[in-house]
Amino acid sequence: MGKGQLLIVDDDEDLVKSLSGLLYDEGFKVSSTADGREALALIRTITPAVVLLDVWLPGMDGVETLQALQGMHADVEVIVMSGHGNIATAVHMTRLGAFDYLEKPLSLYKVLSFFE
Repeated sequence: MGKGQLLIVDDDEDLVKSLSGLLYDEGFKVSSTADGREALALIRTITPAVVLLDVWLPGMDGVETLQALQGMHADVEVIVMSGHGNIATAVHMTRLGAFDYLEKPLSLYKVLSFFE
């Protein structure tokens, strides 16, 4: 994956701030939201190459957001993140079309490895 526009969808403000700063410093354009519905609207306007998507979100969760995104046929790679998931969740999300799955707490090194 190359550098470009990224979207972080997570309701953990501290995590979003850390990831945004890290990825911005690496040369990416970073947008964020804590809401699945807003994420879908942003994807239409900013056309990110990559979405970092939390599974557990208020309102429209990550599973519903990923399914809606797949229905849009958007050309975007989705990396799912969760602190409450397990192997079954990871498999389910990748079968729905996620590129990969990251367990929280995130390793910033692991996040960066996706973009090398």
